[in-house]
Amino acid sequence: MRIRLTSVFVDDQAKALHFYTEVLGFVKKHDVPVGEQDRWLTVVSPEEPDGAELLLEPAGHPAARTYRDAMVEDGIPLVQFAVDDVRAEYERLRGLGVHFTQEPLELGPVTTAVLDDTCGNLVQILHAQDPAS
Repeated sequence: MRIRLTSVFVDDQAKALHFYTEVLGFVKKHDVPVGEQDRWLTVVSPEEPDGAELLLEPAGHPAARTYRDAMVEDGIPLVQFAVDDVRAEYERLRGLGVHFTQEPLELGPVTTAVLDDTCGNLVQILHAQDPAS
């Protein structure tokens, strides 16, 4: 069993595509019209183009908005991405104007930071040191 797809609910798919590709550095994988305005829109890591996909799903359903808004209010990220160096990525993204709700924080062998994706979600970036080191 493997994870193939996960999703985040976004306010605006075009804005989300820009943020996740132009700012975070993901690559668009699928962009298929679904209905009049919505799209089946996924991104992947350029390092794993055949890996897990992130669906940028419209947040139009009232339950999705309620859930997502509650998570943001409580400061809980909806998705987590691994990076090689949290501090370097934090500086790179801040230089691009990204707002962080949590600066880099070392938690033992894990370093995390949390950012606002501009589309209604909090995103955590993290790096876990190899337990052997």
